Amino acid sequence: MTGTALAALGAAAAVLLAAGFALGRVTARRAAGSGPDLGTPVERATFHTLHTASLAAPPLRAGLTEDTARRATRRLRTLLGTRALCLTDRETVLAWDGIGADHHQERVMHRVGEVLESGRSQSVRTRCDDPECPLRWAVIAPLTGEEGVLGTLVAYGSGESAVLVRAATEVARWVSVQLELAELDRSRTRLIEAEIRALRAQISPHFIFNSLAAIASFVRTDPERARELLLEFADFTRYSFRRHGDFTHLADELRCIEQYLALAGARFGDRLKVMLQIAPEVLPVALPFLCLQPLVENAVKHGLNAVGHGMEDAGRVCRVSISARDAGSEAVVTIEDDGVGMDPAELRRILAREADRSSGIGLSNVDERLRQVYGDDHGLVIETGVGAGMKITVRIPKYRAGVHSHPGGS
Repeated sequence: MTGTALAALGAAAAVLLAAGFALGRVTARRAAGSGPDLGTPVERATFHTLHTASLAAPPLRAGLTEDTARRATRRLRTLLGTRALCLTDRETVLAWDGIGADHHQERVMHRVGEVLESGRSQSVRTRCDDPECPLRWAVIAPLTGEEGVLGTLVAYGSGESAVLVRAATEVARWVSVQLELAELDRSRTRLIEAEIRALRAQISPHFIFNSLAAIASFVRTDPERARELLLEFADFTRYSFRRHGDFTHLADELRCIEQYLALAGARFGDRLKVMLQIAPEVLPVALPFLCLQPLVENAVKHGLNAVGHGMEDAGRVCRVSISARDAGSEAVVTIEDDGVGMDPAELRRILAREADRSSGIGLSNVDERLRQVYGDDHGLVIETGVGAGMKITVRIPKYRAGVHSHPGGS
């Protein structure tokens, strides 16, 4: 199931539950007249069920492990109202909650094999030898994911019950949706990490060599500036190659850009003119790591290139403008250069990743990561033409679930 389908399923379920709950409250008020509205028993039970499910969901969104199963099992047993419940993977019992663990738990994996193979729920006798044990029947329901059956949910009762079979199967389906969302989160994380590795691989060896050469040129003539540039270079590489956190703060990303421009300015001198306009209130906004620096690097390269040749023009002055402003619920970042620009058709091929991988990888990489995190309406907005420079606009929502900077990211 795709992320879009899962999101649609979750949204539809939420709408249906909310609509049903609201309808129940309206009906109750009509029936009760003008008396105090304390909610009917059905409404209170609905609220309790939703609350319990919301408590069980966060652990399951981390995947199916012993720790997550242990934290979720008690909530799931409360949802079903059974005497005992356990979660398994394909090899072992991950967690047990309720009575009977001392003599039932060791038998579980022998009973769930058929469900693991078939993917269909079963209701079976426990064949318990203890006459005092109330656990006489078990409902075994599969937990599924993108790769098939991941494990089982086993709910125990005192007798055969069609209601328990239906309830356990539905709860198992809900758990499976949470596990699929966990798999999608992991896939998204792996994809973002791969994209960042690709960006790091594109940090030009020529840029590093030229930066060090520029620093070396100041060692004798201006040792203090050489020292400052060396510190800027160290901070820039440390930030660019950090190994934790998918997100950072706008302030940290702008600091990385400042370091990049200081190194580029040491090489190009007065040929590089930069204007920055930054609204202080947007500095704490979280955004994907390394999503602005590649755009600035692209602007500098385009600004210094000779028209039509893709080569640095020794006499050309590059003017780059960088602004970040507050736009209500969003921070709007604009990066503009007066360079050679680009054919819009070629730009479309680059963003679609149909062009040579070495051409414009920073643009396509950043555009795709922004769309993955914020949705398709938050991709790059690029205005350009041959010989007309380039203007790139990035709209970053100030608040988005799951988007926050790692506390050690600075």
